[in-house]
Amino acid sequence: NTAPVPLKTLLPQQNSTASDAQWRQVTATGHYLPDVQVLARLRVIDSKPAFEVLAPFVVDGGPTVLVDRGYVRPLEGSHVPPIPRPPAQPVTITARLRDSETAAANKDPFVGDGVQQVYSIDTEQVAVLTKTPLAGSYLQLIDGQPGGLGVVGVPQLDAGPFLSYGIQWIAFGILAPIGLGYFAYSEIRARRQEKQHRASAAAETAPAPEAPAAPQSVEAKLADRYGRRR
Repeated sequence: NTAPVPLKTLLPQQNSTASDAQWRQVTATGHYLPDVQVLARLRVIDSKPAFEVLAPFVVDGGPTVLVDRGYVRPLEGSHVPPIPRPPAQPVTITARLRDSETAAANKDPFVGDGVQQVYSIDTEQVAVLTKTPLAGSYLQLIDGQPGGLGVVGVPQLDAGPFLSYGIQWIAFGILAPIGLGYFAYSEIRARRQEKQHRASAAAETAPAPEAPAAPQSVEAKLADRYGRRR
């Protein structure tokens, strides 16, 4: 939420980009090219389909930049609704810097309902389609600006509650194997103790061994073998 800075301090030339200033608020004075308009299709705003309306903006003493004026809802599925033209007179706008998107693969631009349509906000692609030189970064208008339409919100840039959920799942992933190991160890220890108790109980109830017989004398052995004399 820092104060806006002049756009020309970040995009001083036509071929400038400001990838390290993503989402930074800037101000610029100049004028729209009202006869040039491109729609970014298949966008989702507040969980509903939308077109984002793009128009070049010529900065006084600076580059020409692509401006995302905001969104409009399609009619009857995918038809383009009436779109108000941006002001033709010089205006001052406040917007957020955005990085150019990568052109969508296997999805060529086309003209629908009389309007040029694209699948991504690629400044280089839009420059070719409109034959208008554009800076590498583009602008996304904030609320209440000249030429603005439905405001495209800023995504949640902090982790929010998802960070705590992620930490909880990581902790669970670490502790779960430890818990399983502890339970397995406890089970093995309990079985060993039970086995020891059973062995002790068996030893206590077993009959005492008989005392070994006393060794016989030679005379007794002979008597057992040949019989005793009468």
